[in-house]
Amino acid sequence: MEFSTKIVAPEKAKTSCLVVGVHESSKLSASAVALDKASKQHLSAILKRGDMSGKAGNTVLLHHVPGVAAERVLLLGLGKEADLSDKAYREAIRAALRAIAQTGSSDVTLCLLEIGVKGRDAAWKAEHTALISGECAYRFEDFKGTPDRHKAPLKHIALAVNGKAEQNAVDAALHAGHAMAEGIAFAKDLGNTPPNVCTPAFLADAAKKMGKSHGIKVDVLEQKDMEKLGMGSFLSVSKGSRNPPKFIIMQHNGGKKGDKPAVLVGKGITFDTGGISIKPAPDMDEMKYDMSGAGSVLGTMKAIALMKLPLNVVGLVPTCENMPDGAATRPGDIVKSMSGQTIEILNTDAEGRLILCDALTYAERYQPTAVVDIATLTGACVVALGTVASGMYSNKEALAQEMIKAGDTAHDRVWHMPLWDDYQEQLRSNFADMANIGGRPAGSVTAACFLARFAKKFDWAHLDVAGTAYKSGREKGSTGRPVGLLCHFLMARAEK
Repeated sequence: MEFSTKIVAPEKAKTSCLVVGVHESSKLSASAVALDKASKQHLSAILKRGDMSGKAGNTVLLHHVPGVAAERVLLLGLGKEADLSDKAYREAIRAALRAIAQTGSSDVTLCLLEIGVKGRDAAWKAEHTALISGECAYRFEDFKGTPDRHKAPLKHIALAVNGKAEQNAVDAALHAGHAMAEGIAFAKDLGNTPPNVCTPAFLADAAKKMGKSHGIKVDVLEQKDMEKLGMGSFLSVSKGSRNPPKFIIMQHNGGKKGDKPAVLVGKGITFDTGGISIKPAPDMDEMKYDMSGAGSVLGTMKAIALMKLPLNVVGLVPTCENMPDGAATRPGDIVKSMSGQTIEILNTDAEGRLILCDALTYAERYQPTAVVDIATLTGACVVALGTVASGMYSNKEALAQEMIKAGDTAHDRVWHMPLWDDYQEQLRSNFADMANIGGRPAGSVTAACFLARFAKKFDWAHLDVAGTAYKSGREKGSTGRPVGLLCHFLMARAEK
C-alpha cells in the first residue's frame, strides 16, 4: 500500500473514491459540507430521504456526484460527534476500507483528518490510518493449496490535509505508521506459520534475512555456546526436542556509538506441549503462538529499521521447543541458571520464564538503559485481563509510566499489575533458591516475580501478552501485538 498527502478542495480531488464523514443527526463534516455545496445539496437530499443515518460504521456509496471531481463519494457514518474515541475513529477507518474493498477503486482520498478525536492530532490519525490499512490488507495464505485469488484493487491512499505545516507532520506520521504496519505483518507471518515449519532454526534464519535486508546486525548462539555461558535454565526446556535451541541477538545501531541500548527480550517457544506436564489436547494447536513474544521483537526491529530510528536497540530471542521425551526435564528436577541461582522445576509447562531468565541475565552485558521482555507467559493473565490489555509489570515506576503512555498512543494498551515482595513467598522451594511456579493464586504475578529475581541490575518491564498476541476461534490468528506499543516506547526514547 502506498500513502500520500494532498492539499486540495474536496470537490476538486480527482480520485477513484472520496471519503467524507457524517455524524448522527445528519451532521456533515466540513469536507462533506463543501461537497454538498458544490453538488447543490445532493448530499442533504440523501440524508433527508433517510439513506444515511450517520451511525458509526454506516456507509453509503455514491457515483458521479454532480459538481464533484471524484468518481465515487463514500459517506462514512461516525456516530455521535461527542463520543468519537480512539477506538471509534479506528473502527471508522476500518469500515471505510471494508466498503471501498467492495468497489473497483484503485485509489482513495480520505477527508477524515478534520474529524475531532479528543486529545488526538492529525498525525495520530494519519498513523492509525496506515496501521488499520495494513491490518485490513493482511492475508496469510502461504500454506493454502488454492489461495484466494481475489486481489483488492486498492493500491494508494491519500489523506487530505489542511496546509503545509499539517502536511509535514502527517507525512512523517504516515511513514512511521507504514513502518509499524510492516513490522506487525512480519510478526503475524511468523506467528501464523505452522510449527513444523517455524522451528527455532526457522526463526533464526528469518532474523538473519531481515537483518541483512534492513541493516541489523544478527548473531545466533548455538547450544554449545549456551552451555559455555551456563544457560542451564534455558537448556532444560529444550532437552526433549529434536530441534536444537537457538539464541538470536539483533542489534540496531541507530544511535551514537557508545550509547547504551534499550533491550527487548522475546519468548520464542515455537511449540509448547507443556513437556512432561503435558497440556490437554483441545486447542493445543494454538501453542504455535507461544513464540509471539519473539515475533513481536523481530517485528519491532524491522519497524525501527524502516524508520531509521536514531536509537541503539538490542533484540534478544531465546527460542526452542518444549516437548516430552525420554530426555526431557522432569517435575522435581533442579537446574542452575546463568545467574547462578538454582530453580526447582515443579511444572515443566511453566517453561517461558525458564528461557527468559537466562536471556535477562545475558542482557546485563549491554548495560542497558532499560530491558523489556515480552511473553505469552500465563493463562492467569488471560483470566485477569481478557484479550483487551496486556499485563505489565515493572521494577521502575518511571519505566512503567513510559509503557502505559506508549500503549495508549498505539492503542495497544497495558494494565499495571503489582510486583510486591509479598508474592515472592509463593516461589519458595525447600531444595533450591526458588521454584518455577507459585501455585494457582496470582499466577501471572508470581511468574513476573520469578523474572524480577533476574532483573535487579537494570530498569525492567515485563509484558504478559498471553491474551493479546493472538486470537482464538473463527478469527484465529496472530495479532502482531505489542509491536505498536514497543515502537512507540522506543520512538519516545529516541526523542529524549
